[in-house]
Amino acid sequence: MSALHPFYPIFDRAEWLIRLLPLGIKLVQLRIKDQPPEVVRAEIRAAKGLCGEHGCTLVVNDHWQIAIAEGCDWVHLGQEDLDTADLGAIRAAGIKLGLSTHDEAELDRALACDPDYVALGPIYPTILKKMKWEQQGIDKLSEWRGRIGDLPLIAIGGMTPERAALARQAGADVVSAVTDITLNDDPEARVRTWLEQLG
Repeated sequence: MSALHPFYPIFDRAEWLIRLLPLGIKLVQLRIKDQPPEVVRAEIRAAKGLCGEHGCTLVVNDHWQIAIAEGCDWVHLGQEDLDTADLGAIRAAGIKLGLSTHDEAELDRALACDPDYVALGPIYPTILKKMKWEQQGIDKLSEWRGRIGDLPLIAIGGMTPERAALARQAGADVVSAVTDITLNDDPEARVRTWLEQLG
């Protein structure tokens, strides 16, 4: 059974954490794109402090050098990030590693890196970013579950609280959400719904 909390929202600014961590979020990813290093560092530092105050696990997307420098505990890398990341340096810093996968070849590559979790997506169509992959579907979660053994499995892409139950039944330990929260008219209420669904 995964030690990670089953609800895993992703935000692009520490400002979101100020609003939403007090509701009971215990696992969160900070994914910052297209910002200068000094902005990224400041956001990661702020997020790390906020997560410390609220007993929340922070996962830093992509920016592994800054995560090492700031003493973070988790890094998430996409397949493109893997091309340039120094996994040895990440491990030497004691940082745990989550990896994105979208197909069999990427899963094989991820497992060869001995990750601490594997993410599969997009399970459903997503509006977050242009994806070259078709939606994976719930059934592929069950397939991945069989392939990765006891590793925590993250479902991401088009997820809602209602779909989260299906993902968990299919074998996902953790369900990740982005726009379902950030584009909601009432993000606080949406987070509460997620927490009611996933505990």
